[in-house]
Amino acid sequence: MFIDTVEIEVRSGNGGNGAVHFRHEKYVPRGGPDGGDGGKGGDVILEVRPTLNTLYSFRHTTRFFAKDGKPGAKQKMYGRGADDLVVHIPPGTIVIDAANGEILGDLTKPAQRLTVVKGGRGGRGNVHFKSSTNQAPRAAEKGEPGVEKRLRLELKLIADVGIVGIPNAGKSTLLAALTNASPKIAAYPFTTLEPNLGVAVFDVDTSIVLADIPGLIEGASRGVGLGHEFLRHVQRTRVLIHLLDGLSPDPVADYNQINAELSIFDPALADKPQLVVLNKMDQPEVKESRVSVKRKFKKLGVDVIGISALARTDLHELLIRVAKLIAEAPEPEAIISLPVYRQPEDPRDFQVIRDPDGSWRITGAGIERAAAMTYWEHDGAVRRFQRIMESLGVDDSLQKAGAREGDIVHIGEYELEYFE
Repeated sequence: MFIDTVEIEVRSGNGGNGAVHFRHEKYVPRGGPDGGDGGKGGDVILEVRPTLNTLYSFRHTTRFFAKDGKPGAKQKMYGRGADDLVVHIPPGTIVIDAANGEILGDLTKPAQRLTVVKGGRGGRGNVHFKSSTNQAPRAAEKGEPGVEKRLRLELKLIADVGIVGIPNAGKSTLLAALTNASPKIAAYPFTTLEPNLGVAVFDVDTSIVLADIPGLIEGASRGVGLGHEFLRHVQRTRVLIHLLDGLSPDPVADYNQINAELSIFDPALADKPQLVVLNKMDQPEVKESRVSVKRKFKKLGVDVIGISALARTDLHELLIRVAKLIAEAPEPEAIISLPVYRQPEDPRDFQVIRDPDGSWRITGAGIERAAAMTYWEHDGAVRRFQRIMESLGVDDSLQKAGAREGDIVHIGEYELEYFE
């Protein structure tokens, strides 16, 4: 089964917690803090594996969670960092943030990687909080929480040549004749419900990858029929074979219809080199109409060659013309050719919101992360968090908003009580 669009859920690992520990040795009654740092959580990385050509493996497995870092220990021992989780995808996969539609990457090359979520850093042990005024700190950090995202993966086939045309023009038959592919072939429209790939060996040094794109109908660019499901596969190809049904009442109208749908979907498709091919030359009526059909296309400035995919006649000439067009065509560019600049998020930004029940909610990446990394059971860690709130101006903002002593304040998943 060919699967070309899926949604997956990814989550990086939490950082390991820093340790609160004090050195205990014989004859050393006050050894001081020696709690070690936690290890880093695992990243989630997408990696291109060239042997894959579909997203079928994601049909049943859609959640990919990296492991957490290990906690720190006594004697300043670091926790072990978690291994990164590598998820393999086929070449030609576009990675999109499902929440906002932003394209995160376009992976086309073998072994190409994209880190989609980074693991949380390990929390610092209490050895880092020792000072001249606090020789025995009972404060440390929990590991930084991991990041969770929902991603949409879209596969665009990477092929040299896309075979397009109306339903039942003979595209699958042509692919089978030129390559070793075995697509489903029958004499009714929409036999091909998924793209097929095949490789044609032109000579010792040249092989051509062809994709049989399912038949297009009027309105495909708006999603009618098979619509968007398959039009995107044409975008990757360098050259198009526009296959005409020789038995059609009006091949010129078919030609104009398909080109209109392609250009509406993506204007760049109109600039792709096309080889217009009249199929089914083994039929007597097609042989008779060949001259008039070529004359009509000549008025449009289009050269047409005739073949029979079923009888496999004149296919070598077709390959010669295709190979020439490929040699002259520019290399396809990835959608993302430069790094995407994103305005960095200020960790000091926050908002004070009044909930319907009268409680308060503080939102902001920095303050929520600080709350998640606080050991609430240790007084020293709580006092440190209070100082962070003061330095960010959270206390002042609550007071200005009208918070009163005893009000409930939510920060992330934590519930606190407000005191002036």
